[in-house]
Amino acid sequence: MKRLIGLIGVAVLVLSAVVTLATPSSAGRSSCSVTWGSLKKSAPADFTGHVTDLRTGRHRCFDRLVIDLDGDAPGYHVRYVKRLRQDGSGNRVPVDGGAIIRIIAIAPAHDDDGRATIDPRAVDRTDVRGYRTFRDVAWAGSFEGQTTIGLGVRARLPFRVFTVDGPGSGSRLVIDVAHRW
Repeated sequence: MKRLIGLIGVAVLVLSAVVTLATPSSAGRSSCSVTWGSLKKSAPADFTGHVTDLRTGRHRCFDRLVIDLDGDAPGYHVRYVKRLRQDGSGNRVPVDGGAIIRIIAIAPAHDDDGRATIDPRAVDRTDVRGYRTFRDVAWAGSFEGQTTIGLGVRARLPFRVFTVDGPGSGSRLVIDVAHRW
């Protein structure tokens, strides 16, 4: 009898394992679901710092662009556009990808004496090869207290924007673009 109960227990465990392996994981799918949307996002504010750096990162469910500032979190205007235009001149700035997100940080990329606080060439050289969503990062200028950056993505996908204080007295503007809807 004990042997029969043991065999039944093993059969239940094996059947349970087979069902678990054959069923797609709902946790894997739902953990990447987003509700961000693709409409413009804005937060008005006066600038109190300067753009000092830009970097990107890959995450399981989204690609991330971070803009560092040496002061309080800036205001921003982030939205999809048909073409990226250079600050001041209005000249078209080429951006690779199926869609373009224009990021305006209400913060200049130069100090009060006009010296650059970030190298525009470094922004243009940001390497996003191998990213699931990002295709290009392009400098569009810094003019009248704001800095514009273009982010080429593979398609119009949901995105979110938020600011983070720190490190120290600095802050960061963060843009996440989902890998899928």
